[in-house]
Amino acid sequence: MTNYFSNDFLWGASSSAFQIEGAWNEDGKGKTVADYNAFLKSDVQADTTVASDFYHHYKEDILLMKELGLKAYRFSISWARIIPDGDGEVNQQGIDFYNKVIDFLLENDITPLVTLYHFDLPFALVDKYNGWESRDCAYAFERYAKTCFEAFGDRVTYWQVHNEQNLMARVNIRMNMYDVPAEQAEKVRAQMDYHMFLAHALATNACRDILPDAQIGPAVSSTMTYPHSNRPEDVWAARMNDNFKTNYALEMYCFGEYPGYYQAYLKKCGIYPETKPEDEAILKASKPDYLAVNYYRTLVASYLPADEAHPVGTKVNDIDFDLYGYFKMEKNENLVVTDYGIQVDPTGLRLLLNDYYEKYRLPMIITENGLGTGDQLTEDGKIHDDYRIDYLKDHIAAGNDAIADGVELFGYSPWSFTDLLSSRQGFAKRYGLVYIDRDDFDLKELRRIRKDSFYWYQDVIRNNGLD
Repeated sequence: MTNYFSNDFLWGASSSAFQIEGAWNEDGKGKTVADYNAFLKSDVQADTTVASDFYHHYKEDILLMKELGLKAYRFSISWARIIPDGDGEVNQQGIDFYNKVIDFLLENDITPLVTLYHFDLPFALVDKYNGWESRDCAYAFERYAKTCFEAFGDRVTYWQVHNEQNLMARVNIRMNMYDVPAEQAEKVRAQMDYHMFLAHALATNACRDILPDAQIGPAVSSTMTYPHSNRPEDVWAARMNDNFKTNYALEMYCFGEYPGYYQAYLKKCGIYPETKPEDEAILKASKPDYLAVNYYRTLVASYLPADEAHPVGTKVNDIDFDLYGYFKMEKNENLVVTDYGIQVDPTGLRLLLNDYYEKYRLPMIITENGLGTGDQLTEDGKIHDDYRIDYLKDHIAAGNDAIADGVELFGYSPWSFTDLLSSRQGFAKRYGLVYIDRDDFDLKELRRIRKDSFYWYQDVIRNNGLD
């Protein structure tokens, strides 16, 4: 296989603050929506009290990154560690912690890729504003972003603003929509989503003012959908599933307005968000420098006609929702399915990268891609995860093919570096190249154990790609 990865390709790995740090209330940090949701399930799985304990093990973990050969590490900053109540006093201890992490990464020749917001809104903003439903939350985020740019921007070049806003907006608990009446839910959701777009634009424009040499963009949960058949209705349904779950967001990020199909949907359903005249200039000025792409799977859709009982716009489910008048999710019988129901499709990654590059002509980095499953520690203390190696190998090959197709791909950061707290499955579901020796309710010694995939990826980085 011809290797198309450039010599300066950023081989990395990823994580997020609430899933690895622990120390959820130490050194002045405030509670987040992610903390709140974790504690709701703390009787059945691990919560954010310890997680992978990166807060107390960051040097050990970064030295493992150096041993692995990482060129980059993509991680998030916890807003509530910097500003505990979201819009009040800045917590210097939080600034100090991330300064230590960034400095130690650079000391070990690892480029920090920083995400500002990864599912962990300060919970005080839920009490104060109902979170993103209020425009004030967008301004609070702008202030937080500016604080980070000023504190860390002398050493951080690559920024992602929101992680997977397009997915987050579909999950009620991540949007703190705990008590919203069903008949109001979609209008509230649309307003929250819009304010997050406004916050993204405000932060992007602030970054350009404060750090003119920095690179900034969104991290999206990517969607590639195949039609269930070659019927024209199913082909259209597949396209609309991509549009409603990802492309509408990319259009807003890149062009500063909702595309026509999405405007029509919002208006038809009576849920178009409140905006202000000055927003147009803010949104249109904030085109990203690059796209960060999170990819795990593909989907299949068929056309779902509306009927008397289900008018156009009626939704069923949340993450992979069906939408009457548009699309219905179907199973792809041609793909292998993981233990957690994910259909593995590396070819879909190649198709998606080509699709995004043709539409937006922006450089891209893959910031999440990985296999989550229940790894087993052997009696001699090892993790043999050939299944993960196969998954990563096939997806890296797809990225290589996409570069050959003409896509400008400058980095790959699998999810995740260490095992971490899964929002839905705790420590039963593991993604890491490094095993964290703990269970949901037994912390043990939190030993870091290199998996077989660690050594395999070490060779990939050393060779700058696959053999």
